[in-house]
Amino acid sequence: MADDRLYFRQWLAGRDFAADDAVARQMVNFAYAIGDRATGEALLVDPAYGVGELLGALASDGMRCAGALVTHHHPDHVGGRLAGWDIEGLAALLEQVDVPVHAAAAEVGLIDAWTGIGERAIVGHDSGDRIAVGALEVELLHTPGHTPGSCCFAVDGALVSGDTLFLEGCGRTDLPGGDPGALYDSLRRLAALPASTVVFPGHRYSEEAAAPMGEVATRNVAMRPLTREQWIGLFAPS
Repeated sequence: MADDRLYFRQWLAGRDFAADDAVARQMVNFAYAIGDRATGEALLVDPAYGVGELLGALASDGMRCAGALVTHHHPDHVGGRLAGWDIEGLAALLEQVDVPVHAAAAEVGLIDAWTGIGERAIVGHDSGDRIAVGALEVELLHTPGHTPGSCCFAVDGALVSGDTLFLEGCGRTDLPGGDPGALYDSLRRLAALPASTVVFPGHRYSEEAAAPMGEVATRNVAMRPLTREQWIGLFAPS
């Protein structure tokens, strides 16, 4: 990133941490850290699977966890029971550090339902809210469609896009709360970001781990400049 004060890390579950977890290896989730090197504070984005390892990675870099950011409530991003498997997540994080969890307001109850951490532990935000970490700020962009409260986090030319936008494709809309029309609108808003914005997705569904928005908008079929009706006809579940 351009700002030397910005601390930014990307980890791949099943490889960089939770390497012995078969579910992590299958789901290929990314977790992130965004922080202020000067103060040593960092926010963990979507901390699931090996939470202790993520905290250890922060400590190895001389950083400490000051909070969590959640892109959406699905258990592979926040923890919970998925298809018979128990995924470690926010509950384990809060057992080790007493920090706030930040998410879009529409996700608060859903996050609690999956994790049991209690709604009081979660700070609900509106689109455009800025979340402080040290002297830096992370902007929350509400991008519904994959879930009602899906969001992205923008900081210093980087966009952590969760399951709203992948480098190839976009989030599913056939799960509870999915809305193809809302996702189309969200992707149009993201396409309007500067072409230099670097997209960091929620899963590694492509060879690359990140790419500039200009490249993603050009090669990603989900970003084609179709009308809303055409896009829904192609991407909505049949």
